[in-house]
Amino acid sequence: MKIAQDKVVTIHYTLKDAAGKQLESSFQGEPLAYLHGHHNLIPGLEKALQEKEAGAKLEVSLPPEDAYGERDDRLVETVPKEMFGEGVQFEVGMQFHAQSQDGQPYVVSVTAIEDEQVQVDGNHPFAGATLNFEVEVMDVRDATEEELSHGHVHGPGGHQH
Repeated sequence: MKIAQDKVVTIHYTLKDAAGKQLESSFQGEPLAYLHGHHNLIPGLEKALQEKEAGAKLEVSLPPEDAYGERDDRLVETVPKEMFGEGVQFEVGMQFHAQSQDGQPYVVSVTAIEDEQVQVDGNHPFAGATLNFEVEVMDVRDATEEELSHGHVHGPGGHQH
């Protein structure tokens, strides 16, 4: 069965930066299962997997525009610590859920701490980076009606309800 819209795809992958440093890998753990065509993967990787079958192995290099986008300096701001409530012990690298002005959720990372101010960055950690994937397609199957209605995979390697 070929990878196409509404198929559940299970892959193992290794992600490296442009210098060859490994950033992530699923090979020592569980493979990643996703619902193809539902924005569950970065666009360039999903496009590269289109029409592949179980057993396929591929290497894909993605520029930022096909991965997590370019960095946007407007997503970096300094805010008062009090915005996060009482008793928060801040550390560089910690993450918080935030909401954009139009109500969309996103994650911000603490990048600097100074006195009563915290610098947060709403860019994805890999924004602006060329990403290199080594991927092995483990399985391709039809999605269930429930998976299609929810827009994500259920069960092993997917979302649990």
